[in-house]
Amino acid sequence: MLEEEPVSLHEAPTRSLNMIEAINEALDITMARDPDIVIMGEDVGFFGGVFRATAGLQTKYGKNRVFDSPINECGIVGAAVGMAAYGLRPVPEIQFADYIYPGLDQLVSEAARLRYRSAGEFIAPITIRSPFGGGIFGGQTHSQSPEALFTHVAGLKTVIPSTPHDAKGLLIAAIEDNDPVIFFEPKRIYNGPFDGNYDSPSKTWKSHSGGKVPEGYYSIPLGKARTVREGSAMTVLVYGTMVHVAEAVLEAKGVDAEIIDLRTLVPLDIEAVEKSVEKTGKCLVIHEATRTSGFGAELAALVQERCFYHLEAPIERVTGFDTPYPHSLEWAYFPGPVRIGEAVDRLMKD
Repeated sequence: MLEEEPVSLHEAPTRSLNMIEAINEALDITMARDPDIVIMGEDVGFFGGVFRATAGLQTKYGKNRVFDSPINECGIVGAAVGMAAYGLRPVPEIQFADYIYPGLDQLVSEAARLRYRSAGEFIAPITIRSPFGGGIFGGQTHSQSPEALFTHVAGLKTVIPSTPHDAKGLLIAAIEDNDPVIFFEPKRIYNGPFDGNYDSPSKTWKSHSGGKVPEGYYSIPLGKARTVREGSAMTVLVYGTMVHVAEAVLEAKGVDAEIIDLRTLVPLDIEAVEKSVEKTGKCLVIHEATRTSGFGAELAALVQERCFYHLEAPIERVTGFDTPYPHSLEWAYFPGPVRIGEAVDRLMKD
């Protein structure tokens, strides 16, 4: 890895970027710094990815470092494991998180275990990028949120940005990490924040502070949460798209809640969670994934174990339902303003 002092975020000029542009810039910067980084996946080369996140990179770095793969997720992940063991830093793209399952065995049995089973002789510095989540009428095969499956696996790290600023910094940190990282990109907010009101006009990142992205290199440490807003009425634990939905609901209701954007689920910034819940005494967990065994259940358990004597009310969860994502009833499934508002009201009454 090339050594270079990062640009201070206070000194670097910023530009307004959407999340796709920020991700593209992170890939470009890391590839320029480290010749061992390679990108592969379905349509990532000549076409630049289905969402254009890798646009222009093959032209700049050549077909040996940015190349298209067959439609074979098991092969993509398996090849990445071999590349990593050989000394490269592969950054495969799985076109949609819904299609990551054929590569699950390679991730769980090989990538996540490689450092452990080789007693540190080999590492697996793999960053798997994949768009995930709903809100785009993708139905059951293009809207899934499988993050909890990966947080269960020892040896994998799971990262989910909520702004272009964080997407760039977290992706750079993930690529530089010596362990395998699952980097889920909330596709509903690729082009702008989403407040959960699907019938309202779309917004862009231009007027949002999270869309201001510093030029050049910077990284955001994995395992460090972000306090979106401070408050005392309750703690709201969120990540990805739900950061913006929760913020809009709480602002509309005038509730002085503290919102914690987890950023990374593993490693989890449990200190930030504890500190906030101990201050507020109440906790609301929100995620888009299905409810049963979702990551919110783990968060609720951790808060219960660590903050029991500070809790003034039962922990609330607002999640997706235990059903495939319905195309025709997408907004009934999506944890939107109505269901979040009801949970907030229950907590405020206690």
